[in-house]
Amino acid sequence: MALSSALFSGITGLSSLGQAMQVIGDNIANVNTVGFKSSTYTFQDLLSQAVATQAGTSQVGKGVTLSDIYQSFQQGSFETTSSTTDLAIGGSGFFELREAESTNMLLSRAGNFRFDKDGYLVNPEGYVVQGWELNDDGEDISSTTDIRLDSFTSPPSASDEIQLILNLDESETEASTGTLEDAWVPFDGTSYTASAMGENQSLYQTSIKVYDNLGATHDITAYFDKTGTDHVWEYVLTCNPLEDERSGFDAGDNRYARGLLGRGTITFEESSGKIGDLTLELCDGHDGTDPTFTGGVLDADDVNASGYLEFDTEFIAGESQAIALNFGSFSDGTNWAPDSLTTTQFSKASTTVFQSSTGYGAGDLQGVNVDVDGVITGIYSNGEVIPLYRVAVADVVNPVGLEKVGGNLYKTTRLSGEAPTYHPGTNGTGNIAPNSLEQSNVDIANEFVKMITTQRGFQANGKIITVTDQMLAELINLKR
Repeated sequence: MALSSALFSGITGLSSLGQAMQVIGDNIANVNTVGFKSSTYTFQDLLSQAVATQAGTSQVGKGVTLSDIYQSFQQGSFETTSSTTDLAIGGSGFFELREAESTNMLLSRAGNFRFDKDGYLVNPEGYVVQGWELNDDGEDISSTTDIRLDSFTSPPSASDEIQLILNLDESETEASTGTLEDAWVPFDGTSYTASAMGENQSLYQTSIKVYDNLGATHDITAYFDKTGTDHVWEYVLTCNPLEDERSGFDAGDNRYARGLLGRGTITFEESSGKIGDLTLELCDGHDGTDPTFTGGVLDADDVNASGYLEFDTEFIAGESQAIALNFGSFSDGTNWAPDSLTTTQFSKASTTVFQSSTGYGAGDLQGVNVDVDGVITGIYSNGEVIPLYRVAVADVVNPVGLEKVGGNLYKTTRLSGEAPTYHPGTNGTGNIAPNSLEQSNVDIANEFVKMITTQRGFQANGKIITVTDQMLAELINLKR
């Protein structure tokens, strides 16, 4: 009978609108959930029933049903936080996470990550963030893997260059008519007393620290003196004799040359006061009277790939260490040309303008930073900033087809398609916003309006049932 059909139509309305209210309630409940995407619902009518009318066969609907519930992946606003591992994606894409103790991969827009006790970067449920491990040049090593800090120490790096930018006083006269290398007698062979070379044999000296392969520091000291030739200075390079492990400097007369690394000359241009020529000879022994230099004079055609002369050290027995000598002038293989900062001979007091050395000692991890490219860099106590990982961003063709599994997580389905991973900011994916969290995209005002219309619709469908019930009561009362 038509009246009973009206009852069932009202029930479909109540059922559908009740489910719609559940969607609205879920949206409002998650208004402050990180990375939450609001859901939208649609209705459709049910299959109509054919009825006979005076005009012929017509159709009457049998009610309503919930057609679809789908999520809106519109970008949520960002909240700035104090944690460097709070991440948000500005644009399309998802973080890829591995379920703990499983190979299952899930997706999420919520980037409230932390490092756990084992060094894994995880979300609050313990799912591990995926990314690429990086080499020292910031390049991917292999495919995506767990982001994990498994080493909290930065290994040392041996020095391979020193930079000494000086001004040597043009008005000075040479301190000693002898050569500096002849004055280098650090031990007298009996009392092992250091020489007073720095005070009375040279016009100027400067020291700089370098690192060996184990991260230990050593002083390289350069002594400078004028020669009898105008605009020509001589210099020697030395280290602490007790730290010089080169073979042949540990017994007999050779110990008198221990710590003497090399000698050379700097010729300045008369008109400009800048370097016109550089030479270097490497010390390899002692003949009992003077140090010996059998390697020949190194000049503009004996430079390394950067255009600088090199001297040899050995602070660890058996580990030779070549160090480039940069006075602020480089060679193209024939001529010397000044760098932007170079050693000069001006008529003012000798001074060290600038000095630096490569290399560093071991360092402890003090913190991490993340940039917009998703690169996680470690900040170490030795001043090094080392790239560690790059956060992966996954993308799907149809995000509406993803299945929600709770915990701000999704899994791919046949409808969504696969989720390949990309570098942030490539292939249409968004960049990473560090120190930020994406907020829910729920629009409270819109949800309240939906709530009102849903409530009124529910009331109207309730009226259908009560009025139909009254009509059935009248029908029953026809027989008394």
